[in-house]
Amino acid sequence: MSNQQLTTDKKLFIVFEGIDSSGKTTQAKLLKKHFLATEQQAVISPEPSNGIIGNLIRQALKQRIVFNRDPKLFDEQMAYLFAADRHDHLYNDIDGVFKLIANNYHVISTRYYFSSLAYNCETVEKFEFVKRLNNRFPNPDLTIYLQIPIEVSLLRLQERSVQEVYETKAKLTKVSEQYQQIFADYDGLILNLDGTQDPQQIHQQIINCLQTIVTKNK
Repeated sequence: MSNQQLTTDKKLFIVFEGIDSSGKTTQAKLLKKHFLATEQQAVISPEPSNGIIGNLIRQALKQRIVFNRDPKLFDEQMAYLFAADRHDHLYNDIDGVFKLIANNYHVISTRYYFSSLAYNCETVEKFEFVKRLNNRFPNPDLTIYLQIPIEVSLLRLQERSVQEVYETKAKLTKVSEQYQQIFADYDGLILNLDGTQDPQQIHQQIINCLQTIVTKNK
């Protein structure tokens, strides 16, 4: 557990972003553990979500179902599905993000609309299309971007039993470039971290950042 005790009355919506195998899930779990250790309620709520549309997306990414074999059409279809799933993820009245926050939970998400902009846009025209689909979704309280080299991502992905459709060197290179542009233009609160560091070191930097946010808001 981190040596700082982070406590806040305001419940936060925190998003982890990065290319595949950048450590998002690991850090989300460590952050949830920290919140629970300080007697604060927290939940990990990923995207794609665990809802009906989210499960459909997961099957498509594993290529268990195929919508269209044309890559250009596939990305467009996925962008529509992700936007629909994101709306449900935020606003559904059972376990939606804002429902959970109202019930006194911190919500930690692995991926958000930044991923759609990074993964579903091969051209400027496509980027503007996906941006329009997502422009009404609110910014999180904090976005944490874990940066790793493409070679590190591919090496880590080799340990998985099933590879998804986007997990190729060419795609991840493009996605990494997109992330750089997205966050260069982003006006929300963001923490950029080297995802090749020891997980506990990364976690401590996240806690330090959150402590600063909490202190400023007091």
